[in-house]
Amino acid sequence: MKLYHISLALLLGLGTLTSCNDKLDLDNPNQQTSATFGFNADDLEESVVAAYNHIRMEGSYARVGYTIDMCRGDEVWNSSQVWYLPFDNLNLPVSGDIGWWVWREWYYTINVCNFGLSRTGDDDSKLSERMKDIKGQLLFLRALAYYNLAGYYQDVPLITDYNTYSSLDGLYATNNTFDEVMDQVEKDFKEAVDLLPSRDKGGEWAKGRATCGAAAGYYARALMQRHKYSEALTVLKDIINKKYGSYKLMANYGDNFREGAQYENNDESLFEVQFLDYGTQGTDDEWTPVNTSKNATQGSAIESNCGPGAYGGWADLSASPWLYQLFKQERTKSGKLDPRLYWTIGTYEADWDNDDQTLGNVCYKSKMTPIDTVVTNNNNGGLPICKYTNMRTGLYDKVVTGLHDGINLRLMRYSDVLLRAAECENEVNGPTQQAIDWINEVRRRAGLADLKLADFPTKDKLFEQIANVERPKEFGCEFGRGFDLLRWGFFYSADRLQQLKEHGTYRCSIHHAKDPVSYDLVGKDPEVKCSYDTYVPGHEFLPIVETLTNKNPNLKGNSANNSTDNSEYFKTNGWTVHPVVSLSK
Repeated sequence: MKLYHISLALLLGLGTLTSCNDKLDLDNPNQQTSATFGFNADDLEESVVAAYNHIRMEGSYARVGYTIDMCRGDEVWNSSQVWYLPFDNLNLPVSGDIGWWVWREWYYTINVCNFGLSRTGDDDSKLSERMKDIKGQLLFLRALAYYNLAGYYQDVPLITDYNTYSSLDGLYATNNTFDEVMDQVEKDFKEAVDLLPSRDKGGEWAKGRATCGAAAGYYARALMQRHKYSEALTVLKDIINKKYGSYKLMANYGDNFREGAQYENNDESLFEVQFLDYGTQGTDDEWTPVNTSKNATQGSAIESNCGPGAYGGWADLSASPWLYQLFKQERTKSGKLDPRLYWTIGTYEADWDNDDQTLGNVCYKSKMTPIDTVVTNNNNGGLPICKYTNMRTGLYDKVVTGLHDGINLRLMRYSDVLLRAAECENEVNGPTQQAIDWINEVRRRAGLADLKLADFPTKDKLFEQIANVERPKEFGCEFGRGFDLLRWGFFYSADRLQQLKEHGTYRCSIHHAKDPVSYDLVGKDPEVKCSYDTYVPGHEFLPIVETLTNKNPNLKGNSANNSTDNSEYFKTNGWTVHPVVSLSK
């Protein structure tokens, strides 16, 4: 009997030890792996947050991922004549260091999205509402990443299966074609439209998360990149008709370029990158996704790049004289300057002394005077860019350099929906009164007179108005002009390329930054230069730089690496480049 009790106690003791061992054998929550993480909605929500975080890094939208496309367009030039010069001149060498930062950030985003999507399954009908929200956001962000990668690098590796990373061949992926990548972009955006709620749901869906409206807007953009105008028009009409939530133009254009809850995520915004307001951020400037700290700043460096040197900015980028003169060509119905000029380019104008749509002739907290006709960007002159800077807001007295600019980047606004709808309508049926009406809705907010259909007898003329008047004045010095030039094929016809050269001509002069400047002076006047004179076919895209190809033996170059003319691609698809048309009556 005594032996029985000892045996029973021993068994009970072993059982207790086993139970304790089970409890002690826990996974470290700070060292999660794919084997232990991502099997519930709470975990996957963390993946969604991580993916959002990657879109506000230096190579995505916090700096160069945004500003490189500004340089590629004809509205902006590199006034510091350093740093962005190879992007501005469209001649980045394959040894260019900065040229892979965009790649780095967007593939980080894709990796996070692929992991999350590997846990959501393929059958959307079996997902809970919360899981649909999670999957929709991951699809949207992956599509956004590939949209940017294809727009910058043309032929990039398309990885959509997380298991791909488990093999050496998967890690060393080869290029896919532009069309293969864009097919996936369209597919992901379209599925996201069906999964996501609208901003009308309220809460976080009205404060920055991707919604069905955002996905629909980007789906239309993706379709337009390959001239699927009829399909895009259907989607854009649905947005206008409030199928994906309620959107409208803000009464004051400037409300789209200020920080604060009363301005950001407003009724005009379909999607924007969320940055913390000035004074609420951390102290550590974090430029890459690999060394973020708990004290990291969570703003952008757009202001640092665009802000005038006289106020502490780096003065890398300036508005083109062409854009400034375009604004000056047409006044409002009350005889005033277009208020969009105020929020786009930082010059003194007498009109701004008394105007209820602006804050007056303010430059940071200083009041500009006629003497300050041009706030010098740097020793090369240049017109400071106001978009997504605090030059016009009066929030502080000088540029707070680094990643401290708290103004959310509005990546898609309702005005873009209206002008894209007008463009698609013109391509499919134009010119029509409907296209004119959508354009006029945007013009009325600026106080401009309505356009009349009778003044646009041809599709080509109305396209010219949209491409080189309406869009530059509404979206001047914002991200996206470079993407527009790609889809319009402006690099593929002699008259359009010549037009880009005329638009991209500038004078390196402190005192004459605003003056009209003629391309004919290039080579005759040493101060007059043109960003497009160094363009070589194929370099409308960035090359896939050696930093990437040296590490991946399966990765090949693109048209920029090989200086391949992409005009044949346009011809093969049956796309046309609209000829340059005079807009004079």
